[in-house]
Amino acid sequence: MNVSLFITCLGDMFYPNAGKATVELLEKFGCTVDFPKSQTCCGQPAFNSGYHKDARKVAKQTIQAFQNSSYVVSPSGSCVAMLHEYHHLLKGEPEWQVEAGKLSAKSYELTQFFVNVLRVEDAGASFHAKATYHTSCHMMRLLGVMNAPQTLLNHVEGLEMIDLSRDYDCCGFGGTFAVKMPDISKEMVDEKMRCIHDTGADILISADAGCMMNIGGRMEREESPVKVMHIAEVLNHTEAR
Repeated sequence: MNVSLFITCLGDMFYPNAGKATVELLEKFGCTVDFPKSQTCCGQPAFNSGYHKDARKVAKQTIQAFQNSSYVVSPSGSCVAMLHEYHHLLKGEPEWQVEAGKLSAKSYELTQFFVNVLRVEDAGASFHAKATYHTSCHMMRLLGVMNAPQTLLNHVEGLEMIDLSRDYDCCGFGGTFAVKMPDISKEMVDEKMRCIHDTGADILISADAGCMMNIGGRMEREESPVKVMHIAEVLNHTEAR
């Protein structure tokens, strides 16, 4: 199975290990992975800020970058959700809308691809730790991915998963929201941190780099002992027996 990796801006700049783990996982289960070098940002920052003209340019660039791909897989549910918005963003341009629909139909968040396409629920990982999982708003509400991450994490040998209270609450990142409304964003991420600490978990797992950056950055400032990890890193982790 041929798969194109959509690494995303934050994955490329801040979380390269999540990208490497994504590639290794896909290859482990028989996928041939390529990386279209013409890919750029998904356009979500511009779109969220109301710069739809600029976002349309980025959308068209992304559509062209993955035009020949069989599947497009990304370690970011939020960015994949944005790819699925192209059909609405390009309204009034029928030819581009058709191409946007094709991209949407073949684009998946990593855990969604594993469970729904590869039909894999056990990645063969082992990780002895206590962890909790943060649910990304865009991934859950826009992309509709709710059960796949937990399904895969529940099969990680040695990993004790602890439910996170108010897991449906936003962490306060929201793309440009954290920049435009920093005071409100801070209160939201502080509330998220309290819920995380209440679990007693050693590790916070997330499938979105934006959430990881927001929560992880706040935790670092508060000198929290909780480690933040991308789900791809956890699913790719094996321990010596």
